Amino acid sequence: MSILILIVSLAVLILVHEFGHFVFAKKSGVRVDEFGIGFPPKLFGKKYGETEYTVNALPFGGFVKIFGENPDDEALHGPDKARSFINQPKTRQAAIIGAGVFFNFLLAWLLIALGFMSGMPVPVSAAPEGALVRDARIMVTNVEKDSPAEKAGLQAGDTLLSLGASDSLLEKNISITAIQGFIAQHGGKQVVINYARSGKNEFTQPVTIIPEAGIFGDTPAIGIAMDEIGIVKLLPHRAVFEGLRMTLSLSGAVAVSFGTLIVDAVQGNAEIQNLTGPVGIVGLIGDAAGFGIAYLFSFIAFISVNLAVLNLLPIPALDGGRLFFLLVETVKGSRLSPRFVNTAHLAGFVALIAFMLVVTYNDIARIIAG
Repeated sequence: MSILILIVSLAVLILVHEFGHFVFAKKSGVRVDEFGIGFPPKLFGKKYGETEYTVNALPFGGFVKIFGENPDDEALHGPDKARSFINQPKTRQAAIIGAGVFFNFLLAWLLIALGFMSGMPVPVSAAPEGALVRDARIMVTNVEKDSPAEKAGLQAGDTLLSLGASDSLLEKNISITAIQGFIAQHGGKQVVINYARSGKNEFTQPVTIIPEAGIFGDTPAIGIAMDEIGIVKLLPHRAVFEGLRMTLSLSGAVAVSFGTLIVDAVQGNAEIQNLTGPVGIVGLIGDAAGFGIAYLFSFIAFISVNLAVLNLLPIPALDGGRLFFLLVETVKGSRLSPRFVNTAHLAGFVALIAFMLVVTYNDIARIIAG
């Protein structure tokens, strides 16, 4: 199921991105030759006006063919050159290029707003000011690999209900601080944890875990991260506002993360093995789905923002690379060689595919090692 959710999610995210390019190109009077759902080989297509709309065999997104985006002699000098992308004013080209990123931001905003309308699980500490937080509970948000908690079967999304030991019981006024203190006091001793599995009404059987030192330092721990999670449901107008606020905040955080990664890469300190690719996201999608549909919406919104910010990086083959070349042409006062531009984008595409293969290999290696 997680794989299916991932395929559908990525398809929607890519289609929305390409639809942004499509809409802005059409509105700008630029000729659009094809808008495809999925990737070739083509299954069937229908031409409406000048644009062919196709359905293709590989269901991993879509594409749009804009006349003159990869300039050739026909786009530069042919009979329809006035409607070629390459012959449009720089501001119009920039708008068409940036439209895909803009639509990814819009999608993230919409998904987060819908999440708030239906009831979004959020950390109590990060709840919108004045919003009513319902059903607050201590939830496991991450389980360390090979930790006592993982070996006992705890998963992200589990709600902690009580902790017991031979000398004490923690079940009332349970809090993160109280849980951490209880576990720290019982290093090397058996602790019985009662929890509820997300998505099920009945409580699971209790599990016995022995806290160990060395997981997060010298203090005994069982290897989980926790947060107090509650449900926030907002009226539509407030949900739209908070959705925009959260999207902007998320965009800033993602941009900082990418910036840090780039600086580390330049300095030779980047840890590529810790990056997550498509295979790794399958597991994260499953965890997000375990928190409920609203949380899944927010997770897909997070991926959409990541795609938007990634596409703004000034790397050939990405929208940011195309915008960078536009900036160079504007400063230079003349057009760059089409052969150079096309070659640069091809090289960038090959480099990105190679990078994704490395990240995917690391995903698979982590799964095999686990």
